[in-house]
Amino acid sequence: MSELETEKTGKNKVVRAAASYAAVAAVSFVVGAAFFGGTEHRVFANIPLLSDGLSATPDTQVDMTAFWKVWNALDEKFVLTNASSTIPTAQEKLWGAIQGLAAAYGDPYTIFMPPEEAKDFEDSVRGNFEGVGMEIGIRDNQLTVISPLKGTPAERAGIHAGDLILQIDGKSTEGMTSDVAVGLIRGPHDTSVTLKLSREGVISEVTVTRAVINIPVVEATYNTKTGVFEIDLYSFTGTSDKFFKNAIKEFNKVGAKKLLIDLRGNPGGYLEAAVSIASHFLPTGALIVTEEYGEKRENIVHRAQGPHDVPEDTKVVILIDKGSASASEILAGALKDHNIATLVGEKSFGKGSVQQLVSVDDASLKVTVARWITPDGHWINGNGVAPDITVKRTAEDVKAERDPQKDRAIQFLTEGK
Repeated sequence: MSELETEKTGKNKVVRAAASYAAVAAVSFVVGAAFFGGTEHRVFANIPLLSDGLSATPDTQVDMTAFWKVWNALDEKFVLTNASSTIPTAQEKLWGAIQGLAAAYGDPYTIFMPPEEAKDFEDSVRGNFEGVGMEIGIRDNQLTVISPLKGTPAERAGIHAGDLILQIDGKSTEGMTSDVAVGLIRGPHDTSVTLKLSREGVISEVTVTRAVINIPVVEATYNTKTGVFEIDLYSFTGTSDKFFKNAIKEFNKVGAKKLLIDLRGNPGGYLEAAVSIASHFLPTGALIVTEEYGEKRENIVHRAQGPHDVPEDTKVVILIDKGSASASEILAGALKDHNIATLVGEKSFGKGSVQQLVSVDDASLKVTVARWITPDGHWINGNGVAPDITVKRTAEDVKAERDPQKDRAIQFLTEGK
């Protein structure tokens, strides 16, 4: 579907919106690792590709003697001992040294990509790829599934938010960046990739067949029995606000006063989409999120822009879990801090940093330049957004099609406690 549809169901009117994307795993940027194959209008909302106008002036305070000693010692002494070893060219050694320099900062999202990796990354930004349909990132120095996307091969294969990815087609992910992992996981549709996963200490292996991913954007239902209008928001794309706006029109049309927004498993997307959707709830000028640049430059403050068309007497609950990241955390954090919404579920993923892409010849440097701060001053990155009411949903619950988180949210909306 490319347009919002309204259809009659047993739950009265249902509003759905869907979009088709060629997706694999997300590349963690901006407000999160929110990337669904061509869903970033501003290239991850705040990642301008800078031309190579960089200073090449050497730092004269740094003694490079040890570097050249190692360089020359490797040239003199290294001997191939197995089939996987190679003798790098001088250019490859230079790229490797720069990758090590970027890695020295200890930030999983600050990385240097040699020309081949940079080209693959640019292709992924344009959406020219296919894959399994899941968002990945780095948590506690381990490659982690942020969320499998709804209706994708990853979800159908039983991959869960929070799963640790130990191997990709037999290759260890120890020390691997999310960008490298994306390159290994994605591939042509109808081909497969095998992942070794760890879930709460239990190791398993799953083979997933890649596909062109069809991801829903918004799905909304109105339950006349409970009076709860539910909006399931699966991603923050360039069209999300359009569909969300239509859902809010339907919400106002039916005269509902109880609104449930489900952000579980939503790995994020456009910053603009998060700001626009939050603006339905907040008066013009209200603070939504701040990009904090430290002492590097002036902070950027994002405020509500209108239309502020959700009635102030609406009771709002937002469902979050460890698969809610980036733009989801901006929206949830803003509405929580302004006392607009009550959060139910589990603490969110905690991806709240901004990256900038810098062109270096044919290579690229992706560097973290800012962090996201909620209206009350909470850092999203590494901390996540905490629910007001904590409710877990276990693998057994999912298998049995039980949803205690949603049940608790509906209870709060209908009973007030």
